[in-house]
Amino acid sequence: MRLLILSDSHRVLSFMEQCVDTLHPDCVIHLGDYYPDGCDLRPLCPQAAFYQVPGNCDEYGCDLRLPRILTPTIGGVKFYLTHGHQHHVKQSLYYLLQDARAAGARIALYGHTHIPDCHQEPDGLWVMNPGASGSAGSADILEIENGTIQSCRLIRRADLEEAL
Repeated sequence: MRLLILSDSHRVLSFMEQCVDTLHPDCVIHLGDYYPDGCDLRPLCPQAAFYQVPGNCDEYGCDLRLPRILTPTIGGVKFYLTHGHQHHVKQSLYYLLQDARAAGARIALYGHTHIPDCHQEPDGLWVMNPGASGSAGSADILEIENGTIQSCRLIRRADLEEAL
């Protein structure tokens, strides 16, 4: 199962559209900062499962009833999805990791910092941030098979152009 993880698109959809067209993901996750971008992307990949959370820039334009955190199980792996501003991720990942572990997640996904991150903590928790999908043209690709994380990698606009 291939997951495409996006964040911080800020109304710049071209890279995200190119990712969907090129990678044909089984699942798309949009971690906010501009929630409507995720809504615009959904029709381009109707076969894919789709999850999204709003970010800090969505506070005034989105339905306040939208969940700010999701904890779905995808491909047999429990996720913790958040934009990250409520966890103060620009200062530290402490609160994000604490909450993800408390939720029993094996992968914590966040955005907000615009800085790509993909690493595994000593206790096995994966931590991923796709960076800024809009301005920087970056995303994470996660491969899951039989409930096991097979690979995690950052892709950039140039990577997609090479694949075409």
